[in-house]
Amino acid sequence: MLFTFFLVDKPDHATTRQRVRPEHKAYLAAVADHIAFAGPLTHDDGLTMLGSLLVIDFPNRDAAHAWLADEPFTKAGLYGSTAVHAFVNLWPQKVGFPP
Repeated sequence: MLFTFFLVDKPDHATTRQRVRPEHKAYLAAVADHIAFAGPLTHDDGLTMLGSLLVIDFPNRDAAHAWLADEPFTKAGLYGSTAVHAFVNLWPQKVGFPP
């Protein structure tokens, strides 16, 4: 089942995000075959990080929450708020992919 992770950074934690990012990327790589899509949430300038949006296939909600609990940004205290929701993709993705 797909689960969305809507993860918003605490204010003034850009240095934490940059410092932990290599660990975060390695952690994502471990589930790369299960990622529908993933990327940073940004402010309207498209550059300033605001949080993360991930959609990942997990067998159940408990597995999704366990994965998030061990996620490096979570462990570093980056997120001010988190939301995990089951997701059903009913519309094929047509835009937003790199060529």
